[in-house]
Amino acid sequence: MTAPDQPAREGRATIVDVAREAGVSVATVSKVINGRYGVAEATSERVLAVIDDLGYESSLIASSLRRKRTGVIGVLVAEFEPYSAELLKGISYGLAGTGYELLAHAGSTDTHLRSGWERRSLSRLGRTLIDGAIVVTPTMVINDQAGIPVVAVDPHTGPEGPATVDSDNIHGARVAAEHLFSLGHQRIAFLGGRPDLRSAQLREEGFRAAFAARGLTPEAEFMKVAGYDPELAEAPARELLSLPADRRPTAIFAANDISAIRVLRVAEQMGLRVPEDLSVIGYDNVPDAMSSTPPLSTVAQPLQEMGTTALRVLLALLSGQQEVERHVRLPTELVVRASTAPPPA
Repeated sequence: MTAPDQPAREGRATIVDVAREAGVSVATVSKVINGRYGVAEATSERVLAVIDDLGYESSLIASSLRRKRTGVIGVLVAEFEPYSAELLKGISYGLAGTGYELLAHAGSTDTHLRSGWERRSLSRLGRTLIDGAIVVTPTMVINDQAGIPVVAVDPHTGPEGPATVDSDNIHGARVAAEHLFSLGHQRIAFLGGRPDLRSAQLREEGFRAAFAARGLTPEAEFMKVAGYDPELAEAPARELLSLPADRRPTAIFAANDISAIRVLRVAEQMGLRVPEDLSVIGYDNVPDAMSSTPPLSTVAQPLQEMGTTALRVLLALLSGQQEVERHVRLPTELVVRASTAPPPA
């Protein structure tokens, strides 16, 4: 039996049912659900009440608008690849027992060089679907566009933006170059990351610092940009490895693992053996680095810990804590595997 003032309904309520019961248009219901402007407060409250009464399947969003929270943390990545996958693992582990759910959103299907995806994504998700966001390797400075707390992992620039989590990029890159020097390499090439990203700038700084400590300067023709993208790493890797044997680098440091793994593939295609003819070292220590042929030497970022830390900072911001550590930098560690060895005699 249904209450006298509640009409019986078969199946799930629709947006048309909501509009009819509230005495408004479907467009008005849509505006209320999506948090758009132009609906009077009394009308909005009436629509929300009908949504709850009818059990409309978007009532979770409607209720979140009323409570001013959704219980959902958004994670925005340009694309799902090994680096962001490891961060997502850490975030997922950290969510256990917090009462929050995770919404992972890929902002772009293009390369990391495509800009502006964060602004579009935050605009769509902020205030209605998520309470706060973790943005991974943004292409821009994230300000307060969405009106929600934001933490950037591997931030675009320095501390003028949101709260940030990163690793000690200068130290990590310097240790990678010093490892190659310790093996006896002198002709060392560098495949840099995305030029606009602070981590790429710092890794180049660390690489150059290892040379400066020995009174050296990297050869200009050995300094290449690969954009943290294996497709962009292919051409400069081939260019470097096509040099005459007496001028060819005996070692390449790529600023991330997936680019370094592409270098391994290019070297094999060009008939060069790793590490007998060429040493290769990467950065990140994603799982693929262990299973590459040969296993890749790399600088390990604590990626899962970075994800968990970003979540911890975001939850502190959401809870209104006054003393929040807004810029966290975690240590890196050299991992030596089979892709590095002394240069050929």
